[in-house]
Amino acid sequence: MTAEIISESLISTLPGNTYVDEDIFRTEQERIFEQMWFCAVRSEDLAKPGAYKTVQIGRESVIVTRNRKGAIRAYYNICRHRGVKLCMEESGEAGRSFQCPYHAWTYDFDGKLIAAPNLTKMPDIDREKYGLVHVAVREYLGYVWLCLADEPPSFEDDVVGAIEERLGDVQAIESYGVANLKLGRRITYDVKANWKLIIENFMECYHCATIHPELTEVLPEFADGLAAQYFVGHGAEFGEEVKGFTIDGSEGVDRIPGIGDDQDRRYYAITIKPTVFVNLVPDHVIIHRMFPMAADYTIVECDWLYLPSVVESGTDLTSSVELFHRVNQQDFDACERCQPAMGSKIYAKGGVLVPSEHHIGAFHHWVQQMLDGTGTVSGPVADAVPDAPESLDAVTHP
Repeated sequence: MTAEIISESLISTLPGNTYVDEDIFRTEQERIFEQMWFCAVRSEDLAKPGAYKTVQIGRESVIVTRNRKGAIRAYYNICRHRGVKLCMEESGEAGRSFQCPYHAWTYDFDGKLIAAPNLTKMPDIDREKYGLVHVAVREYLGYVWLCLADEPPSFEDDVVGAIEERLGDVQAIESYGVANLKLGRRITYDVKANWKLIIENFMECYHCATIHPELTEVLPEFADGLAAQYFVGHGAEFGEEVKGFTIDGSEGVDRIPGIGDDQDRRYYAITIKPTVFVNLVPDHVIIHRMFPMAADYTIVECDWLYLPSVVESGTDLTSSVELFHRVNQQDFDACERCQPAMGSKIYAKGGVLVPSEHHIGAFHHWVQQMLDGTGTVSGPVADAVPDAPESLDAVTHP
């Protein structure tokens, strides 16, 4: 599974079976999704103690909730008695505790075993030891991030570090105050494609002129084939006549006050491995979270975040949401068109990457290393991302 150099300007991709083989997908679940920090839930979705969401991470189901003091907690969604799944719904509110529907073992919101039939007659049962199994939790950008690894990797290196590598300075995202924004719209997409195809699509813009006419009207430089995240610190500039990041280039909503003038009228894209996209524009933030469910099936949850005053005022967000919703539909359609060919004998050895896609080669190299067990979570992806040039005209486009 080697991405060999085949010319000075082209390199090979991952082979086709990497996108269709269920054994490879199980290895990805084990060595990538279950070992890395995984962006699971928007914190505001858990409004009060006992509110919960269930999340599929790799092969495991996890309950994310708040305890009585309002702190976030996460547990494997498994009763310690006979292994029954505690919560069958994607979300809900537990009144006072989580109770197993099979034998009524009951756990408080801190995971402690607090009740079970005839429990008082079993004094040797340690209520802490037989409580729910905890999952490591961090809150960042207004989201709950989980890690199933026995020894979680550094969150600062692998999540915050990915943002710093892309933007050149983590302060560049802090100025958007993402954690304090409010959910304006959420759309969930069922994508019949491998998760890596979606990542690769987001990382490059070689396809933008072909399938994203609305996006290239707003961001004209994308028509040249270079994605904003190809360069460290670079944000794609709005077109001269464009007033906002909307479907028709019309005025957007209230600008986020913390961003600098150098960030105004610019779009920044960030990939946080393994499955998060962050999109920054002056008046809102768009975050994609991917949940790989099978080798050929990925659920993508996309959130549009705005200033609380914008959401609470009932402002019509249609033109704002529609631009990236349409981009999502166009991208996911392209990924679904790719997926069937991944199993073809013609694609057995993979395809090629042109110069503007070469940073995807670093992503492929990282995937190979993780599957081989020789890589680290952070990996070398940023090594292939060049510094922003003084002018994009200085770059030779394919």
